[in-house]
Amino acid sequence: MPANLTPEYKAAEAAYRKARDARERLECLREMLRTMPKHKGTDHLQAEVKTRIRELTEELAGPKKGGAHTGPATVIRPEGAAQVSLLGPPNAGKSSLHARLTASSAPVGPYPFTTQYPQPGMLPYEDIAFQLVDLPPITPEHPVVWLGGALQPADAALLVVDLGDPACVDQVAALHAVLSERRVTLTEHWGPAPAGSAGSHEGDPFAVLLPALILANKADRIRDLAGELQVFRELTGVRYPALAVSAETGQGLGEVGPWLFRSLGVVRVYTKAPGRPPDRDRPFTLRRGQTVLDVARLVHKDLAESLKYARLWRTGEANGLQIGRDHPVTDGDVVELHT
Repeated sequence: MPANLTPEYKAAEAAYRKARDARERLECLREMLRTMPKHKGTDHLQAEVKTRIRELTEELAGPKKGGAHTGPATVIRPEGAAQVSLLGPPNAGKSSLHARLTASSAPVGPYPFTTQYPQPGMLPYEDIAFQLVDLPPITPEHPVVWLGGALQPADAALLVVDLGDPACVDQVAALHAVLSERRVTLTEHWGPAPAGSAGSHEGDPFAVLLPALILANKADRIRDLAGELQVFRELTGVRYPALAVSAETGQGLGEVGPWLFRSLGVVRVYTKAPGRPPDRDRPFTLRRGQTVLDVARLVHKDLAESLKYARLWRTGEANGLQIGRDHPVTDGDVVELHT
């Protein structure tokens, strides 16, 4: 039986996909349930939305007073310019890379399954930072029931692989199978989604599509890395871009931040008050194609509602140029918002 979802439901679903804050996501889920037609064709979707509402409500409520400790969080609130998840099979060196890239104090050990719960850390790049979330190794033998939920807020994934391990091809195939069961798909396409790709998730608001970058770890131990990578691609069929790195020697680690900045299309915008210099310590981060109105929403949702116009300072252009709410912003812009 067709679901015949209403335009109001579809708008709420679109807002859910864009929401970064847990409370905002909960509001969107409630709106999805409210506007969803109630008939047999939506029974399964109704049940899943209700489950997600319950899970988010419990997450936001935290441990019950006087009750048992609920354990570490399995969904990490996004911070920084983007949330990027570290995925990989056992013993690929995910946790070591995470520690080197973020200077975190998360446990690292020369044995599998050191990471049991999501471990966030910040990867600095110039005047911004990317949030890297280290997740437990992905393998059918040790299923992580909350994996799909943990990946919902992510903007991208780093797939950590040890090409020197003879089992890496089978491990990555098993990883993709587990992700598929959790309705998570990795793609080589970064930036705007390619034509036709959006339809694959239509009607499934909880499916996750993440652009992926291979981090070929322990590259210092592999004599012919290019050759190994080519064989790996041929045997697995994956076409994700790749960087050669080493958690042990630091090889290639300085390339990760710039690569994410370029490929995610991050745009830094600085704001200023009238008659004052811009605040260049904490830029707002957006994506290519976003507008002045999007900047206002990041500053405060009430400001976005009352915004009339802005003044723009951009390299090579006239200072203080008056622009409209829908004017696209570019990296390094300074804007002065007027209500």
